[in-house]
Amino acid sequence: MPHASPSGVAEPLIGRVIEPLPDSLYRVELDDGHRVLCHPAGKARLQAVRILPGDRVQVELSAADPGRGRILQRLA
Repeated sequence: MPHASPSGVAEPLIGRVIEPLPDSLYRVELDDGHRVLCHPAGKARLQAVRILPGDRVQVELSAADPGRGRILQRLA
């Protein structure tokens, strides 16, 4: 698992949405094979970005729990 950089900000990772879950959660498989539980970041939620299974997304992992993260944006 990637660690936070010295500035305290984790590097964004790329993954693919496996399945949508209740309460705006998504199971995402990262390119390195790890599976994490993610929710959309604030701007993605406010702009009502549609996230579907199979979409490529940019994810930021939580420093407290590496099994959870935020979807920063949906990639084309």
